[in-house]
Amino acid sequence: MHSEQLRVAIYTRVSTEDQARDGFSLDAQEKRLKAYSAVRGWEVVDIYRDEGYSGRTVARPEYQRMFSEMDRWDVVLVLKMDRIHRNSVNFTHMMEVLKDNGKDFNSMMEKFDSTTAMGRFVMDIVERMAQLESEQIGERVKIGMTRKAETSSGPMGSPDPYGYTYAGGKLVVVEDEARIVRRIFDMYMDGRTMENIAAALTNANIPSKKGGAWSRQAVCNILHNPIYAGYMRWDGIVRPGTQTAIIPVETFESVNGPIS
Repeated sequence: MHSEQLRVAIYTRVSTEDQARDGFSLDAQEKRLKAYSAVRGWEVVDIYRDEGYSGRTVARPEYQRMFSEMDRWDVVLVLKMDRIHRNSVNFTHMMEVLKDNGKDFNSMMEKFDSTTAMGRFVMDIVERMAQLESEQIGERVKIGMTRKAETSSGPMGSPDPYGYTYAGGKLVVVEDEARIVRRIFDMYMDGRTMENIAAALTNANIPSKKGGAWSRQAVCNILHNPIYAGYMRWDGIVRPGTQTAIIPVETFESVNGPIS
């Protein structure tokens, strides 16, 4: 993968708590890693030492310096994996950065070594497990939101839509905006296009939710959102909401068809 004599960046770290433990001093880590490099026939190009910094953050000066000098070395060498990261997300991100830049990682005590075929195999398993964990978290969040949508009539956590504002966790009608919502439905039912409605609102100096000009998409979002008829929708689930309707259900259904 690389030339036989790899260029090594030795990374050592000790937190305030670690300083009281035997075998965790920066000097002790450095001594063992230099000896290991010598046995492997690797060239140590620099020693990066972070003293008094937590492994749960990447905001460490020597860690940052090391990655800013990636062109100088081929492999990062640490005594133990927890010397470089105590956060699995940060560790996985680091491994992705190393992989993308053709660099390797070696943890001496755990024998986690991406310079070997077996080490790369283990690294692939670790990355796949991290990906699985991330996807499972996403699935659990979606399941939770779906259950809430199926059983709750309250807001689902999205930003307040035009015509409403959140107050005490509930949607409350903003009457000035509600009048515009009714006007949009009336104009559309009179046969005007969404582009024409957006232009008319902009020309009338009526600000959109974000304060700028109106777009076709903004008008479309209002016309197709059942929230204005007193319903809530999330991921295809539509249920009666607790908010006050701005338009009659019949008006909404005349534009969109039956609410399902």
